[in-house]
Amino acid sequence: MKKLNAFIYTLILCAAISCKKDIIEQTEGLAALNPTSTDANAGEWKTILLSSGAEIAVPAPLPIADKLYEAELNEIKGLQQNITKDQQKEIDYWAAGGVLRWNEIMRELVAKYNLPPYQNEDGSYPFPQAANPFAYPLFPFSNPPYAARAYAYIAAAQYDALVATWHYKKLYGRLAPYKNTTGINTKVTPTDLPSYPSEAAVLAGTTAEMMKLLFPTEIANIEQKAASHQLSMMRAGAATRSDMLAGEALGRAVAQKFITRARNDKAGAAIGTPASWTQLEDDCKARGEMAWISLESPKRPPMLPGFGKVIPILMPASDLIALRPGPPPLTGSAQLAKETQEVFDFVQKQDRENIRIAHFWADGVGTYSPPGHWNAIAAKDFIAQNLSEVKWSRNMALLNLSMMDAAIITWETKYHYFNGRPCQVKPAIKTYTGTPNFPAYISGHSTFSGAAATVLGYLTPARADDYTKMANEASLSRIVSGIHFRSDCEEGLKVGKKVGEYYINRGNADGAQ
Repeated sequence: MKKLNAFIYTLILCAAISCKKDIIEQTEGLAALNPTSTDANAGEWKTILLSSGAEIAVPAPLPIADKLYEAELNEIKGLQQNITKDQQKEIDYWAAGGVLRWNEIMRELVAKYNLPPYQNEDGSYPFPQAANPFAYPLFPFSNPPYAARAYAYIAAAQYDALVATWHYKKLYGRLAPYKNTTGINTKVTPTDLPSYPSEAAVLAGTTAEMMKLLFPTEIANIEQKAASHQLSMMRAGAATRSDMLAGEALGRAVAQKFITRARNDKAGAAIGTPASWTQLEDDCKARGEMAWISLESPKRPPMLPGFGKVIPILMPASDLIALRPGPPPLTGSAQLAKETQEVFDFVQKQDRENIRIAHFWADGVGTYSPPGHWNAIAAKDFIAQNLSEVKWSRNMALLNLSMMDAAIITWETKYHYFNGRPCQVKPAIKTYTGTPNFPAYISGHSTFSGAAATVLGYLTPARADDYTKMANEASLSRIVSGIHFRSDCEEGLKVGKKVGEYYINRGNADGAQ
């Protein structure tokens, strides 16, 4: 019976998800990546966890006059014989950019696993288990904090791996296969950038290795995509087998640095314990405040109350926690009454525009989450800028590191104050897109959006005003949906902006300007 209920619950969620349009927003029909700059000196850019691009040794490649290298060139010629339509489709897909495609795959996985578990027959809730990922509920439940962390680890690892790749490209200087022989058809944009080690293989190796930690039930699927990425670029004439082998080994080695960091960042303890949940409630009541309670039936444990203790990848934890804002309006205060009435008025008298805003920015169950929404926005804009793979990775790393930190400080603040949502203060308030199962102050959507808009405005100055408007709209969406008070949202935007400013300073000092 338990399994049947869980199955029905999943079907209902999937039916709701299928009604949403453009959840993943994949891009089809793109031309091959054609960077305006190869960023030839990117091997000197400042790395995140690696000490430098030279930290992990990559052996020198075979000379182009070597018979074994000649055999590798002949292998490519053989692969290019009688390319099928499906093989050409794979070439075209990956040629548009590896960072872009792997980010799209990440968004798909986050949406697939963004499903809260159904309750047990006794009214308790099971938790996903990293040690037993195939048991119900599948690991992970990629809620917004988990998703932000996953996007950040993947993007940061890809960046460090590509900086190392560019270091060795410049060091060894072995050009692409089509530069070293005749008879190879170039199915990617020709470039003078050396092909050893292969950036495609580095991305495939790094990402596949990270997925073993983040989405362990998807390993076979991810390894198949990694193989497709590499083989398609060999068919395209972009790299030889030794280019690929060196790149994959480098990528997987870099990933191990990030995996070691991830295993020790305290995310594994973020669920907390029943005793810690009770303590949070008791502490809030001791301050004379109305403590947050789950409004689900049966009551669901709070989402990741310990996520605020997760160690950031880059920003010092003490600097991040120092961004926690002062308390929300006090229970019984005139300010809280005013903000509660504002929310009530919105949900009572919705107009078409507010309904559009609420649903566009909902990013709830079965979606790629608020951080994924900003990844989709960024990817669309970066496509138009003709960036190199390494510049793509640098930009995505700055964006996603900022949103991971936004998640940490948001969740730290939420559980520090533990205050209720508008519909708890005034039960007559009916939310438009469900009620998240964690305290209100500060708004996650607002903090994510404040950080993302700040970083994207730095990366694409011509669109800075547009990003600010998007962030303000995302923040407003939580008020008009009946989910947040205005103070939740305004303070979230401010905190997010401060997080974003840290990553602007990082960008100004990383050598990529």
